[in-house]
Amino acid sequence: MKKVCTNKLTDEKFKALDEFIDKLSYKDGALITVLHKAQEIFGYLPVEVQLHVAQKLDMPAAKVNGVVTFYSYFSETPKGEHVISVCLGTACFVRGAENIIKEFEKRLSIKPGQTTADGKFSIDALRCVGACGLAPVVMVDGKVYGRVKVEDVDAILKNYI
Repeated sequence: MKKVCTNKLTDEKFKALDEFIDKLSYKDGALITVLHKAQEIFGYLPVEVQLHVAQKLDMPAAKVNGVVTFYSYFSETPKGEHVISVCLGTACFVRGAENIIKEFEKRLSIKPGQTTADGKFSIDALRCVGACGLAPVVMVDGKVYGRVKVEDVDAILKNYI
């Protein structure tokens, strides 16, 4: 079956995923591993990719979608070039993380889980990043910013513009 080539869903990416799956020594129990690789390749897990994974692993598409929607790591929508993750765990929350995420929302005109129209930024709200001593914590593309204040938001964004 020929894949529809859209902006991010290319035959080349499907081929890379197929090669990864074909090299696995086992298929049973490999769903999460395959989904991680698929998200690494495509940047997200749209329905077309989920159906492809289900077919390659010989399992129901509903099972694949159930895993994708259960784990917050997986995304069914494209992420921005720069992913801003704001920790809303207890330590970060009591130290002002809610106001920090609101400032990012205001500056970028998007909510958590959304991507700017130009595809430059996405915002994610995380439950805990395990860096409570640095609370409140913001991560951009994996880079950790600790003890962030609302007034730091503009400076953080300028690093990625």
